[in-house]
Amino acid sequence: MDKDFITALYKRQQSAQAIPANEEIAKWALSIIGLLFPELSDKIYNSEEEISKEFDLLQVELNNLLDATQACKDCHNDVIAAEFINSLKDIYATLKNDIVALNSGDPAANNEFEVIRTYPGFWAIAFYRIANKLLKLKTPLIPRILTEYAHSKTGIDIHPGAQIGDFLCIDHGTGIVIGETAIIGNNVKLYQGVTLGALSVSKILAGVKRHPTVEDNVVIYSGATILGGETVIGTNSIIGGNVWLTKSVPANSTVYHTPSIKVIENSNSNA
Repeated sequence: MDKDFITALYKRQQSAQAIPANEEIAKWALSIIGLLFPELSDKIYNSEEEISKEFDLLQVELNNLLDATQACKDCHNDVIAAEFINSLKDIYATLKNDIVALNSGDPAANNEFEVIRTYPGFWAIAFYRIANKLLKLKTPLIPRILTEYAHSKTGIDIHPGAQIGDFLCIDHGTGIVIGETAIIGNNVKLYQGVTLGALSVSKILAGVKRHPTVEDNVVIYSGATILGGETVIGTNSIIGGNVWLTKSVPANSTVYHTPSIKVIENSNSNA
């Protein structure tokens, strides 16, 4: 093996940023979700004191994860950990609303237990809610690791910086992309393959609103692509499958794609 190549790799190893493994960070988040929703956990607590101690332990674990992350060395990690744990009551309430939306929005859902245990939409939303709160607390790296871990498991890509309201329903979910500066209102339903993306990916647009706004009570069907920071989908609108939008849509609109489809009836060669 080339000696210069080995030397270059060694230098890269020495300069690598310290951070816990993605799986370790995700395991902590899964412990949070399992504590809030025992449907996802095989651990049952026998007293309120045990639950309280578990919250204390998860706070310590978060503090340790932050302390072990080089990018967090100048952060107030103890404050972040305490504020995050104190926010879990609100995260729980929001996730309960999401579960209601998923259960009521999908005729195939039999009950909320099934939604929590089996729906990739719930998994992706739960990871997003946790990551979004950590990002608001100015936590580097870890929020993105959490949502990308959920992305790898579900095929649903939600940037932790997106602003998402209550009662989000993600039906099926595979291939959904929600960009960093997207804003989604309350009671929005997204089907598989929906993209809320940017018109341009130029680096000079970092920090600029690049992704669309979706107002309350909107349904976006599979394969729809909506692009641009100035694009607004008005309240109560329906966006049909495979629609491509780069301009705003007023409230109470229905937008649909009309493909040219030809059906040819084959002759019965066995007649």
